[in-house]
Amino acid sequence: MTDSPKSFNIWNYKPWWCQPWSIVLTSVVLIGGSWGLFHRWWVAIGVAIPVLTWMVYFLLIYPRMMAQMLAEAEERAIEPS
Repeated sequence: MTDSPKSFNIWNYKPWWCQPWSIVLTSVVLIGGSWGLFHRWWVAIGVAIPVLTWMVYFLLIYPRMMAQMLAEAEERAIEPS
């Protein structure tokens, strides 16, 4: 059974290590670990900026882009020639 773009869930096609829970868990461990090891706010912020950027991309932007791309592809497929 194929998913329509409205019911499409990108996470159904990703491995366990690329699921939202694993992305959030990895991010928390990296940021918390940098603070736990060094107890320096500037180190934690230096780790947090790229990690949070990565989280925003993979948890918010990428799924929306995929849904939009699939909706556009379906729209082109439905339109008569």
